[in-house]
Amino acid sequence: MRDGKRAALSAAMFAGFLLAAWLQVVVVLLAVLLVLSALPGAAALRIAFPLVIAAAGLLWFATVRALRLRRPAPAGVPVTRSDAPDLWAMTDAAAEAAGVRPPAEIVVVAGATASLVEHVLLTGLRGGRRVLFLGLPLLQAWDEKRLRAAVAHELAHGTPRLGRFAPMAYRGRLAIARIVPRIPRRSPAGPLLRAYARWYRAVDAPFAREQELAADRVAAEFAGGRAMAEILRDEPALDGMQQLFHAEYLSPGWQAGYVPDDIFGGFLRVLAARPEDMALLRALEPAPPAEGDPHPPLADRVAALVALTAEGPEPAERGAAGDLVPDLPGLGRALQAVAFPPAGRTVVPWDEFFGAARVAEMEREADASLRAISRAAGSPVAGPAQVLDLAADGRLRKIAETVFDDRPAEEVAGRVTDLIALLFALAALHGGVARWRHSWTGTAELVAIDGAHLDLVGVAEIAADPATVAEARERLTAIGIDLGAADPAAAGRAPARVPVIGGVVNVLVDGVRTDLLVVETGLFLLPGLPRSRTGEAKRRLSKVATDGVLADGTVLAETPAAGETSGSRFVPFADMAGASATRNGRRSWEMSLRDGGAISVRTGLDSDELPGGWTALDDAVAFLTSTR
Repeated sequence: MRDGKRAALSAAMFAGFLLAAWLQVVVVLLAVLLVLSALPGAAALRIAFPLVIAAAGLLWFATVRALRLRRPAPAGVPVTRSDAPDLWAMTDAAAEAAGVRPPAEIVVVAGATASLVEHVLLTGLRGGRRVLFLGLPLLQAWDEKRLRAAVAHELAHGTPRLGRFAPMAYRGRLAIARIVPRIPRRSPAGPLLRAYARWYRAVDAPFAREQELAADRVAAEFAGGRAMAEILRDEPALDGMQQLFHAEYLSPGWQAGYVPDDIFGGFLRVLAARPEDMALLRALEPAPPAEGDPHPPLADRVAALVALTAEGPEPAERGAAGDLVPDLPGLGRALQAVAFPPAGRTVVPWDEFFGAARVAEMEREADASLRAISRAAGSPVAGPAQVLDLAADGRLRKIAETVFDDRPAEEVAGRVTDLIALLFALAALHGGVARWRHSWTGTAELVAIDGAHLDLVGVAEIAADPATVAEARERLTAIGIDLGAADPAAAGRAPARVPVIGGVVNVLVDGVRTDLLVVETGLFLLPGLPRSRTGEAKRRLSKVATDGVLADGTVLAETPAAGETSGSRFVPFADMAGASATRNGRRSWEMSLRDGGAISVRTGLDSDELPGGWTALDDAVAFLTSTR
């Protein structure tokens, strides 16, 4: 079948999908009217209105809800023609090469991606305003040829080269891909629409692949086949590096309440420092396209590009993509302000950011250990000075053996030394005696404030022995370490922030409607809102998660009056003796407390999650089950 006929068939089937959606509403309405016509006039009037509402009205509402296309745009910074004339000139040329109209707007976003979003009319039957989203990492890491290829490929998805109906066929494919997952399982409009969508995908698949290959060809003609082939591997690899950057470099300090002053500049430094990781990601074999994915296998696309173009030798240098934007660092700072708003976090340089992140992690670890020691000792143990008192009278080793009763003696001794070294390090950091020296490629190192080597493990080994605790104190004094600096209460410092793992709303905790946050050190429980305010409950819990929770369970969010945070409760994992999960109709989790109490969490009919909420709760219970 010729491309033009395939395009017409795909577009016609998309129109048929919309027609089928509304036709079922009409059929149900006619059936209701037919039943009513067989009834006496008075009876028909009495039951007509509720029957129409219950049948046709419900189906009409479900259909409208399914077909309403809402696609929230990512946070970004618009780049006007006057801001970056060279970038716009390249985009105009790419649009001309593809035979399509240029986008109405270019928006630079934080993700390592390039995409064209069209605000369609009539659910995709007609085109609308088009916006090109370009990831700042592409401008930072790519040369101009690769960026040209990526932009041309995105614009060429709806090229009319494959027939006048090809743009509509592409819009329809995207529309159905967004509509079908949004249809609720119990929606009366669902069965017909899902069945039609399966048939549509099967018939449309050959043309969908041809449109992707056509977009590759346009990009190869515009930027070169070599550049187009490169971005097929480069874009996933760059996305992988960005995920690594967020997980290893950005997230720890962000969760601790800090923001680096130049996030995108830091990502560029990671790319420069870890080229081997980027090379490994490029070399990975990509997963085969998922079911319903119109993209042909990568090998087929690369083979088609090789057959299409015969390029000469690679030029010695390629112009950087960032040269198309006059002030790329300034654009990065503007994008950071909208994509990573501080929300009460402290903005610091990268070196301070890494140090603050590591200190916050150390404080959480120390807090958990001191809680366990306090519980075993029967009295509060707040800092290193009290730990050394326990070591001096020989009780610290016995307490550690109680806490780690299932571990060999050598391991218990090692854990005691590690804890003392951790507390010494915190005292040195907070007392201005030490600092963290960060490396973009390796692990951070704790050094003296002047950069000299600092051996606190050796001092900790001496401090763990009751006979040499006094000697350890003398060495600490000689170094200039004040043990009181490690005690947050004594030093007047607020407890550290703890990372938020996930959250759920509208669960029953001990039978009471509650919203729940899973943080790294425990569960934060917030009195729930009425059923009529479920959306408000999710927004409130999201704000609490975004603004932060301290290690003692204090909420940093100044939440609006709708619910506030009064009556909240924090339950540390250290106070839990065990946990279990069951599924008997509804899911439930049981957590026993060391004081003999218990917490019961059960889902309700309207329970919902913040991203990753249920998984976070399951993982927390699994952790407690394996460690208690």
